[in-house]
Amino acid sequence: MIGILLITHGCFGESLIQNVCHVLNKRPPLIAQLGVAPQDDPLDILPRARLLLREVDGGQGVLVMTDIFGATPANLVLKLLQAGLVEGVSGLSLPMLLRALTYRDKGMDILLQKAVSGAHDGVVKLPTP
Repeated sequence: MIGILLITHGCFGESLIQNVCHVLNKRPPLIAQLGVAPQDDPLDILPRARLLLREVDGGQGVLVMTDIFGATPANLVLKLLQAGLVEGVSGLSLPMLLRALTYRDKGMDILLQKAVSGAHDGVVKLPTP
């Protein structure tokens, strides 16, 4: 099973995990989050990110998910990536995370594809009466 690490602004990652627990009625294994506060120096929290990465790695790699590409959390994620072993996606949302949790035993390539499509497919205009 591929581990999942969320690196986000503030408590966004923890909120997503809480919502996943609500939807699935349990906390999934091999998932962790790191919230980046405005006063955090990315170089100071990089060791914590690496520790969490090791904690969620079950031997099949880790998908690191972040909220906004180009922001501090995403820049931190870029320092963790290793092709095929530690992959990353940005634009994190609840549909993306749920899709990733559903497909993380199918291999990294499929997981990446399904996570991104989960985000796209989660954006739907609601029908008006």
